[in-house]
Amino acid sequence: MATDDSTLSFAHRNLPRLLLEAREAVMQHTRPSLREHGLSDQQWRVLRVLGEHARDPAGVETGRVAREALLLGPSLTGVLTRMERDGLITRNRCPQDARRTVVRATPAGLKLVRKLSLTIESHYQWMEAQLGPQRLAQLYDLLDDVIALEAPGGVEVDDIEE
Repeated sequence: MATDDSTLSFAHRNLPRLLLEAREAVMQHTRPSLREHGLSDQQWRVLRVLGEHARDPAGVETGRVAREALLLGPSLTGVLTRMERDGLITRNRCPQDARRTVVRATPAGLKLVRKLSLTIESHYQWMEAQLGPQRLAQLYDLLDDVIALEAPGGVEVDDIEE
């Protein structure tokens, strides 16, 4: 009996596709607010990283921004150029190592982070109400576990230093 080799059967669902679909479903609620303020998804990710590190007086090294915002170096350069032009960030040479660049959110950038975080947090509260606090916590834990499992050498992402 001949088999049809043109169709492949997989034992598991397409996890990367499901993760992308979940991301897009969540971003459907966030994107209108971002666009209202003239931000791309990538610019928001950079601003969020800078907002999370706003108390660091030294700023954030661009390599760390790239890792935490999940952007490749060349893409980050273009994003930072536009954000600097728009007055959302500043870039300076690292005082300890002039080969490195550090980034900081400007007061206008931080104001935007605060404003958008209210909208985003309200959506997370809605998700928590729909899923329940325990299931949302489980989702976060499972995603953290998958990230740690797939990290190079089994190293957790948070353990990577510059």
